[in-house]
Amino acid sequence: MSRILIALSASFALGGCLLSPGTFSSELHLYSDERFSFAYDGEIEMLALSQLAQMSRASEERFEAECYDEDYEVRECSEAEIAAQRAEWEETAGERAAERVREAEMLRQFVGSIDPSDPQAAQEIATRLERQRGWEKVEYRGDGLFDVSFVTAGTLTHDFVFPTVEGMPGANAFVSINLRDGGEVRVDAPAFAAGKEEPSWGTASFAALAAMAQAEESGEAPRIVVPQGTFTIVTDGRILANNTDEGPKPHARGQSLRWNVGPSKQQPPTALVAFD
Repeated sequence: MSRILIALSASFALGGCLLSPGTFSSELHLYSDERFSFAYDGEIEMLALSQLAQMSRASEERFEAECYDEDYEVRECSEAEIAAQRAEWEETAGERAAERVREAEMLRQFVGSIDPSDPQAAQEIATRLERQRGWEKVEYRGDGLFDVSFVTAGTLTHDFVFPTVEGMPGANAFVSINLRDGGEVRVDAPAFAAGKEEPSWGTASFAALAAMAQAEESGEAPRIVVPQGTFTIVTDGRILANNTDEGPKPHARGQSLRWNVGPSKQQPPTALVAFD
């Protein structure tokens, strides 16, 4: 399992899947006078990059022979096969060390030059968030998990994305708002889903894979954080499209859309609103 994580860690970093929501409540207000407000309260997980780095180093330092039969099932290796694989493993030690350096540098670039193997990496990210406008609370709870409260409001004259982390180009979007010509606004919440059909399904699945690998090595039950909560849009605009289960509901400020996000949620929330 650890070797699978090593192979996948770089590709998930390149895909920008560094952050994942846990238990949360989020609400977006959109109004015809271009005013908007957005709030997110709950958990954000940083996919335990420090733990992945530790697992990577531990796996590289331990030789394990692997042999398979004609049906690609794992079988016991012969003494000759073990000796041959060990010799090859020792010959490529320098290449593996160089590759680890390259991977570590790549991860640092995606998390804002923070060393993912540094135990203080997550706390440094919390400090960065606390000094950004809108982050009213950022508490690090350990194991890559943050408890946050984010609130912002203003005039929607440009696109909006949450979250953004100063100096972290690899941060992936939980919610995005895109303005279209003709007074239309498109809202997507790609991280608020845990199903395979959702484009960023790898975020939650990779976190689960990491947790299972750690449980396999430690014998403890895995801690798996998956998106679980509600996302609500309130608007006085004309709702052109949405993928809620029940559609628009009357609201004191116009209409509301509500998504219940959980392990069975296959598609991420999306809506299209027009302001005539």
